[in-house]
Amino acid sequence: MKTLVINCGSSSLKYQLFDVEREQLLAKGLVDRIGADGANLKHESIGKGRITVRDGIANHQVAVKDMVGALCDSEYGVIGNISEVSAIGHRVVHGGEKFAESTIIDDKVIEAIRECVVLAPLHNPLNLMGIEACAALCPGVPQVAVFDTAFHQTMPKFVYLYAIPYEYYERYGVRRYGFHGTSHQYVAHRAAELLGKPLHDLKMITAHLGNGCSITAVQHGKSQETSMGLTPLNGLMMGQRSGDIDPAVVPFMAEMEKTDAQGVINIFNKKSGLLGVSGVSHDMRDVEKAMAEGNERAAIAHKMFCHRIKKYIGTYAAGMGGLDVLVFTAGIGENDPSVREVSCAGLGYMGLEIDKARNESKDREKVISTDKSKVTVMVVPTNEELMIARETRRLIENGKKKKK
Repeated sequence: MKTLVINCGSSSLKYQLFDVEREQLLAKGLVDRIGADGANLKHESIGKGRITVRDGIANHQVAVKDMVGALCDSEYGVIGNISEVSAIGHRVVHGGEKFAESTIIDDKVIEAIRECVVLAPLHNPLNLMGIEACAALCPGVPQVAVFDTAFHQTMPKFVYLYAIPYEYYERYGVRRYGFHGTSHQYVAHRAAELLGKPLHDLKMITAHLGNGCSITAVQHGKSQETSMGLTPLNGLMMGQRSGDIDPAVVPFMAEMEKTDAQGVINIFNKKSGLLGVSGVSHDMRDVEKAMAEGNERAAIAHKMFCHRIKKYIGTYAAGMGGLDVLVFTAGIGENDPSVREVSCAGLGYMGLEIDKARNESKDREKVISTDKSKVTVMVVPTNEELMIARETRRLIENGKKKKK
């Protein structure tokens, strides 16, 4: 069974084609700068090499057409016809309270995703573009929506509600939703698999640390609490996002900067975090380089970033009544020993102890805690695309069984 996974951005389309029965990646690609000069498609067929196709890629429908062309190309493609694809799985950012799990896409689902645009105005419209383009160019191929928010729909009500008048939750759905759910779900399952323990028996914290960052408490295999909120701005300090902040800062800055609330939110989303504090970059590698050269603001930014991770670890461990496993993932979490070490420093009271040599090893999947540590600390590379492919396969096969 071949499954195509698609992730649509404002000017990009990422895709991967899997043989999901073997969980084998067959091809992947990126259509970049859609609608702009220099638009191109970079395609790689595993075992056949890479190719860059430059074209007038005016919109997402043209991008999907070029993607299909690359996958089916007689020289560097991996399939003869798009009909060989059994299903298409789409990353959809926001499912609100409408979707607690992935779902096969039909007209009602499309309308429900559209109703969630108010909660994710920058993302859901783009996800819909990808769905509609695939429906037009890949007729008859079933499509599945896998939601970033779905994994977190198991949070209890006392966790996801904000302490504001209840009527705003009832009227507008103002609550904590959380994001990166597909990543947190994948690494939680993979960590339990690597340890040879049932996920259901573990109290786990998963830390997704990239340009966007979130941290999740996973108990009995389900999300109990997560750091991002109504939007991805809440929670940890990130590359360009502020994370947690006193809401009264918004009107104060709006008055001082002669702007409105949206202008301040744009600052919090695009000019804050590592970039705003360090004044150097949103990329942790650049921040650490500047820190090594004696840049004081870069050192403060690094310390702030790690301190906030540590605070959330302590909070979530307390909420679960203990901690068995801590997992680091995503770009920074997987590749930055310094962030992992500093974030875990001082957690010895929990019985957590990092092994320096293990932490600095080049292994991709690894345990980095000592043998005596009461908390197992791990690095597990995320694979959201594979998780989407698995979910897509599960739904399609379950649908076939029901028809029988």
